[in-house]
Amino acid sequence: MNFLLDRSWRSLVVLMLLSLTTVAVTGDLAVAQETEAAEVVAEDADLGVGYALDNVMLFLAAVLVFFMQAGFAMVEAGFNSSKNAVNILFKNSMDICVGVLLFFIVGFGIMYPTLYDGDWENVSGYFAFGGTGLDNYAAAPDRTFSPEVDWLFQAVFAATAATIVSGAVAGRMKVAGYLVYSAILTGLVYPISGYWKWGGGWLTWFGEQVDGEWTMAFQDFAGSAVVHGVGGFAALAGAIVLGPRIGRFVNGKSIPMPGHSLPIAALGVFILWFGWYGFNPGSQLAFQGTSDIDATMHIAVTTTLAAGAGGLAATLLSWFMFGKPDLSMALNGILGGLVGITACCDCMSNWMAMVVGIVAGGLVIGAILLLDKLQIDDPVGAFPVHGVCGIWGCLAIGILPNSHKASGATDLGIQLTGTLSICAWSFVTMFILFSALKGFGILRVTETEEQKGLDVSEHGMQAYGGTAMAM
Repeated sequence: MNFLLDRSWRSLVVLMLLSLTTVAVTGDLAVAQETEAAEVVAEDADLGVGYALDNVMLFLAAVLVFFMQAGFAMVEAGFNSSKNAVNILFKNSMDICVGVLLFFIVGFGIMYPTLYDGDWENVSGYFAFGGTGLDNYAAAPDRTFSPEVDWLFQAVFAATAATIVSGAVAGRMKVAGYLVYSAILTGLVYPISGYWKWGGGWLTWFGEQVDGEWTMAFQDFAGSAVVHGVGGFAALAGAIVLGPRIGRFVNGKSIPMPGHSLPIAALGVFILWFGWYGFNPGSQLAFQGTSDIDATMHIAVTTTLAAGAGGLAATLLSWFMFGKPDLSMALNGILGGLVGITACCDCMSNWMAMVVGIVAGGLVIGAILLLDKLQIDDPVGAFPVHGVCGIWGCLAIGILPNSHKASGATDLGIQLTGTLSICAWSFVTMFILFSALKGFGILRVTETEEQKGLDVSEHGMQAYGGTAMAM
């Protein structure tokens, strides 16, 4: 029976590839039919140095965010057993491969439908679709960004949301099931909730309407909830439905299962911190004016301070609680500070950014201990870092002093509504999906395969030694 299921899922993967090829060919034919229109756009007047600067800066920010994939891969591999390293690296690789393709074909059109040609006067605040690819992207003569760089920056964000889950389900999830999850998250779930906030959906419709504009909105500058909350709560759903690794909890007692390489994990955290300078400052989306570049530099500083504060807070707290400073807690504290400040890096003062980081560092440790009590196995702390600290980052805007709160652009009630809506959307949809995958028998590997290691059982190779294993 398992053999037949494996064959059917391999056939499904081949069918998906054929479908993608068909869509690509169809898209090329459509582009060929609109050659004259494309030539007209190409003949637009030169938009000048400012246009070039904004586009180059956004492209560099996208490259930095893309480089975060390497950081995630190293953190997740380092915090897990060496017998699962190849599997983790493979899943991270497929996140970006599947993510960019599906976000190009359908995801971008769902998340930013009003960027496409069409009548959007009475558009729904919950779901809309602009079109596939970038063929109908409405590139205005006075546009700020090239359609391609606009898509690229958003695509790497989508891939980031997907790859968060890999570490939480490490060591026990089948490749086929993971590919299905990755496709649905990047192609459908993430774009829909992203539209609610960044695409002009219902989370931007609060307060009163003045000259067609709403006076209040849910604030999440670079994605504490939109990106990290979605990934973190998807990770929680996956960890719950999958169940813990064999031997992780015995007779109600938590049994630590240390990762195989803290140096690799630490290097991954530094790479993530480095990439965050594309994630947060890049989200300013404008770089040619004095106020724009001042805001970008402020965002870079608040991001740095929150990360440092989160790492130090987690270190001191773990030292106090466990008797010795815990490197793994410190590393997750750094990431927690980065996730927490992501929503509010534009509006918090430098001092308040440190407060955001300190609270995030404490929340990471508290959430890790809570998962242990509940016997939920999250090998890398994906939910504590991205889920819990993602919530904190958005709620901090409604609690701590900041420019958005002072100007009346939002309040705690709006922040709570937006945060819970996005996180609940991710958790519920992913819980249903993981449960369905479990019902079809393509979610979790067998006990024998898990004990052997997914590198051998799923891929027929080892991360260290390079020897192909007989199946």
